[in-house]
Amino acid sequence: MFARGETIIQLMERLAPKHYAVPDDRIGLQAGTLQKEVRRVLVALDVTSAVVEEAAAAGAELIIAHHALIYRPLKTLRTDTPEGALAAELLRKDIAVYVAHTNLDTAEGGMNDWMAEALGLNVTGVLEEVHTDKLYKLAVFVPNEHREAVREALFNAGAGWIGNYSHCSFNVEGTGTFLPREGTDPFIGKQGKLESVAETRIETVVPQSALKAAVQAMLKAHPYEEVAYDIYPMDLKGRSFGLGRVGALPEPESLDAFAERVKRAFDVPFVRAVGDGSKTVRKVAVLGGSGSRYIRHAKFAGADVFVTGDIDYHTAHDAAAMGLALIDPGHNAEKIMKPKTAQWLRERLEEKGYATEVIASQVNTEPFRLK
Repeated sequence: MFARGETIIQLMERLAPKHYAVPDDRIGLQAGTLQKEVRRVLVALDVTSAVVEEAAAAGAELIIAHHALIYRPLKTLRTDTPEGALAAELLRKDIAVYVAHTNLDTAEGGMNDWMAEALGLNVTGVLEEVHTDKLYKLAVFVPNEHREAVREALFNAGAGWIGNYSHCSFNVEGTGTFLPREGTDPFIGKQGKLESVAETRIETVVPQSALKAAVQAMLKAHPYEEVAYDIYPMDLKGRSFGLGRVGALPEPESLDAFAERVKRAFDVPFVRAVGDGSKTVRKVAVLGGSGSRYIRHAKFAGADVFVTGDIDYHTAHDAAAMGLALIDPGHNAEKIMKPKTAQWLRERLEEKGYATEVIASQVNTEPFRLK
């Protein structure tokens, strides 16, 4: 059984929810349709003509890319322009394109975590907060003999976390009353007879990202035909998600030695460095893509060195003046997302019993070459 496009994207958005993206980022479905069966998915960093040819040759009906196919709004769709010809080729071959950009950067277990892991960092925080998971209080009334099952269902769905404590709940026993009317099929009692039942009120905390799943799990585990429950918004701050990562190396090393580490980690032929090569670095900030505007975030976070792409001349001078070392491995260092995303999605599809294949693009989309 092959998964439909909508199902694949629902799984993908478990890794990189859309609301994690920065405002106005070009994410989501950008070409084609998801309303079809998909036998093979190609994961790519960029969508170029060579990547489209690769997808077609592999029989892929869907490309999941990190960088947008359509980044700037199109005023026309002419097939005598590069962007128009590319879009036309995708439509001709019936290949859909879905983009996960800053939502994948922000996600826990996404782009910036992969980059930090590749560098061997012990991550301690993010560079810039993008999204905070709102917290809700969920209270449900359960007959006493079913309270353990309902609690466990809630916890398994992501409820009950306070900081680093899991399975948190408050439970109060009491008496519930109800009168089943005509047309009901009560789990306890009979139609037309007032019932009193020993029940437990279970209260627990649920983050917004897990709220839907928690409610569905609770309803499935609850024995009642009509479940009595309440959901309250809370003022307490939940977990924060953001761009970039800050962390520490296992042991201090020189900037030059660290530059070699970056080259190996991201499989790039060279890096550009700012700072004295003998400088000792321990605390590192890393951000995939273009991070010029985040040098002050890195300095404020106490980083000795900031690893990011597309550093311009004046930003390099600014960083040097503030005593922040820079390592620029290029924007294409984000290619680390291809095998990582493919592996994550492949495992989720296999868990669901789907035969859809997920492959990582082998096309090198680095536009620069050394002379």
